[in-house]
Parts: sequence; C-alpha cells; structure tokens
Amino acid sequence: MSLGVEVIVFGILTRLPAKQATRCKIVCKDWCALLSTRAFETSHCSRSLLPCNQKTLLTRLLVCSVYPMDFKTGDYGTPTNIQFPFPPSLKGISTLAHLDGLLCISLQPTNDLVLWNPTTTKYKLLSTPTGQGLYNNVNDAVGLYKGPADDYNVLHIKRTTGVTTAHIYSRRLGTWRQIPFDTKPEYATRMFIWSHGTLCGNTLYFTITEEWDVFINVVIAFNTITEKIIEIPFLPVPPTSVYEGVLANVQDSLQMLLMTTSGRTKKKADLWTLNGDRWDNLFSTPPVTRIPFSTWVTFTHFMTNGTWYFMSGPKKLYEFATENNPLDRFYAGNWFQGDIGAIFTETLVSPTHLN
Repeated sequence: MSLGVEVIVFGILTRLPAKQATRCKIVCKDWCALLSTRAFETSHCSRSLLPCNQKTLLTRLLVCSVYPMDFKTGDYGTPTNIQFPFPPSLKGISTLAHLDGLLCISLQPTNDLVLWNPTTTKYKLLSTPTGQGLYNNVNDAVGLYKGPADDYNVLHIKRTTGVTTAHIYSRRLGTWRQIPFDTKPEYATRMFIWSHGTLCGNTLYFTITEEWDVFINVVIAFNTITEKIIEIPFLPVPPTSVYEGVLANVQDSLQMLLMTTSGRTKKKADLWTLNGDRWDNLFSTPPVTRIPFSTWVTFTHFMTNGTWYFMSGPKKLYEFATENNPLDRFYAGNWFQGDIGAIFTETLVSPTHLN
C-alpha cells in the first residue's frame, strides 16, 4: 500500500533535520509546495526544538561558524562555516535575539535590523526609508516573540533624548507599527543599560541596570498579548560588586544567572528563579579566584547536567559539581545577549510570511 503525499511530508519529513528536509523539495512539485507551507514549517519546528539539536553560532568579523554541541559533556563538535548572504558592504553582524531557529541581527556598518535563518540562509531586511528598523547598539534593545496566528514579531525599543519609544515588526504583514511604551524617564538616559529581551511564556523580560552611581536595577516585563509593561524588582546586589544579571527561560520558568566580582579576584555565580514578584535562589557557586576578569566577562553560555559548565565560545571557563536539578539545555550568557553569536536550533522557519 502506498502512502499519500501528505502522510509522507507531515508524518515523516517533519522528523528530518532541517537541511535534509530542504533537499526533499526537489523530489517533485507536490513535495516542494507542501514543504513551503506555514503548516509544514510549524510542524517541523515543533519536532526540532530538542536539546540534542542545539547548535552554537559564533561570528568573528566576516567568519560565521556553527558548532554542534554535546549536552552530556559540554563539548563542541567540528564546526561548519556559513557564507553570509548579505550585501557585499557588510563589515560584521551583531546577534540580538533568536527564536525557533530565526535570528534577529544588526548589520554593520549600516545598522539595518534583519531576520535571518542561518540554516536556510534566507533573510529579510527590516529597515525602511523612513528610518524604522535601524539599530543603535548603545541605546536600543530588541526582543523576538511569536504572536497570534504563528506571526513572528520583533519588538524594537529606542531611547533618544530621554524618551523611550517602541515599534513592533510583523513578519506576516511585513510592516512596523508604533505602540505606547511608558517607562520612567530616567530609564531612557545613557546612565542605564538595557538587555535584550528574554521570552518566557507570553512575556518579554528586559533587565535595566545602573551600577555606577545610583545603583538602580529593575526588570521590565512586556506582555506580548496586551502590549502592557510592568516593573519587577531586581535581585539584591551589594553596591561594592561588579555584576551582571543574565535572564533565561528554563522550562517556562524565568531564571536569572547573577555573575558578581568582589575586589580584584573573587568571582561568583548565583542562579535565581522568579516566583510571582519574588526571586528564589536555586544554586550558588563558591567564590573562585583562578579566572582573570578579562576572561570572566567573555562568558557566553552555561548548562548543568550534574556538573555546571561555564563556557566562553568553544572553551570551558569553569566547572562546578552540583546536586541541584539539571537544566534542560544550554543557555545564553552575557556575550550572547547582543554580540558574538547565539545558541539556536536548525529549523526551516522563514524570515518572510508563508501561506
């Protein structure tokens, strides 16, 4: 008995790795049509988002490398280099956000925002002649989320002359629209540093920190359904410490990895989880002194499967034995929050709308 085309495509091909599924488009017109639909994209993506499928993308100037990752050991496999498909004037990229294999990046030196799938190499320029979709790496923040009807959206927050504005790009419509975004006026000044958005449930979370003068730290939560924002308290941090709080979505729970340095040598990491408006401590490392500060600040991602690994690109910075519950995958650290790369899963998600 022969299987129908739709059974083969949706029952079998959605289980293939993204690159192998793409090659199946050349089999016949029917397969090509079905493999190019939003329904196939969604089904394939849902089956691909597994820890064992995670990859690390690292960029150095015009070199882009994708490494397979071993969750049991924290080791990297042999990288595959990707040719950038962008205009020849490109000098580099900054990775700002990622979701379902789709990356939101900024091109240098033009500052254009782009949705890019590094697996399929397809991309979409988001900038417009009126100046929307242009990214300022000092003042702006970006979040990527999935809205109604599987519509991927980019939230672009801009701070100019003490005023915060926000625009949302819709993949389905291919347009930008402005929304109200009422935060305290001081958060729009250069005294404060904004992280990029971390998606957890239907909310994008941003850290806002000022650690040199008034020591104000907060978390802003943007509800992607209502498009309203609320302010959440930050973790308690000693004013004598140099610190950074990195947010992560761990099994639909918002967690923060707080990296602190006291004095010249002692480094420490604490993992916290948000319960309501209260942060609960999950794990704390003992202070360590063998890691130079210049290396500690290049920390890119972390994971634990009984041993907590802190990574800097393909290198392990430090390992801690832990008996706490293991994380289910790798999570981005500070330099992966808007700079040299991303942890992502290879999918067929398109940067442009599919029917």
